[in-house]
Amino acid sequence: MQCIAYATADQYHLATLCHDLVSSGFYEITDLPRDASNVLVVCTEMASKPNDHGIIFFFREGSVVFWNVEDKMIKHVMRILEKHEIQPYEVALVHWENEEINYRVGDKFCSFLRGKLFQLALLQNILHEKVTLMESIVLSAVKLAIWEVSLDNFVESIQSIPEMLKSGKRVKLSRAEVMQKIGELFALRHCINLSSDLLITPDFYWDRENLEQLYDKTCQFLSINRRVKVMNEKLQHCTELTDLMRNHLSEKHSLRLEWMIVILITIEVSPTTKEVLWSNG
Repeated sequence: MQCIAYATADQYHLATLCHDLVSSGFYEITDLPRDASNVLVVCTEMASKPNDHGIIFFFREGSVVFWNVEDKMIKHVMRILEKHEIQPYEVALVHWENEEINYRVGDKFCSFLRGKLFQLALLQNILHEKVTLMESIVLSAVKLAIWEVSLDNFVESIQSIPEMLKSGKRVKLSRAEVMQKIGELFALRHCINLSSDLLITPDFYWDRENLEQLYDKTCQFLSINRRVKVMNEKLQHCTELTDLMRNHLSEKHSLRLEWMIVILITIEVSPTTKEVLWSNG
């Protein structure tokens, strides 16, 4: 069987989304803990395979996971979801950076097998474990992938600058453009290191040891720490380059001001010089 995850926006309006989904025939699963407020879970009868339920997980941070849901229903839900997205991503990027993971029901709970395959024990109530798996998957495999693409695009936009500086050519960026680049860089750095749970385990798992172990195990399986480390190294290099550009433009601006002052002083002194020359003549 298969689950597929997408990151479609920065955030979702979960309350209005829930209302629309219930109106469309889905039913909400409400037996989650009260502190699991960042996820909406709904069930559908249109399961892809008969071995498990068809469940959809919506995370407030802008990600959705379809668990054993048939393709036709996925497209239908994605159309409903569009109306509840805050700062949606490009459609091509959403579908390019999705994550598909296969699973099977077995007698050993959550063992990771070859490649992107894991198995679940056939238990009566494993909803909490599924939420844990899905949160780690959408955080690492989908959200992080979106940010990796954003960083790659940023790197591509400034990759010519080191060569220009090396060859002594003029950097063709205005002060406003440089500040915009710095803003893009810090916004991305904020998403990765401050506003997300990439660097720490979410509070929800701190007093649920079995779920915390599952969350950490899944993150390790998906190489979150290594990928975040690589991204931060790239971000540090980009920060150094943008600082160099800003300092370069500041020096040019200071030099221009100095020349303007010299010219103004020269203009101011010129009439006095003429008077002195005429009086001596």
